[in-house]
Amino acid sequence: LVYKLPQVSRKEIEAMFSLSDLKQTKVYQEALEEGREEGRQEGELAAKLASIPRLLALGLNFEQIAQALELDIEQVRQATQRE
Repeated sequence: LVYKLPQVSRKEIEAMFSLSDLKQTKVYQEALEEGREEGRQEGELAAKLASIPRLLALGLNFEQIAQALELDIEQVRQATQRE
């Protein structure tokens, strides 16, 4: 049903249906899970990027760090330039 209302805002949809009704819908559950997954991925990436300075201090080069953290070399380079 929500798919048939693409121009309707979240607040308008909440006014039409109770929040508990919306939470029971498949579209809500899927959107919630997608949001959680995006959050997990962002957290994992942030943790990897935060570990780069420590790995450099241990003497690893960009290629070794990229391989160990499963990142692109360019991501490692960019992370070191932000420091």
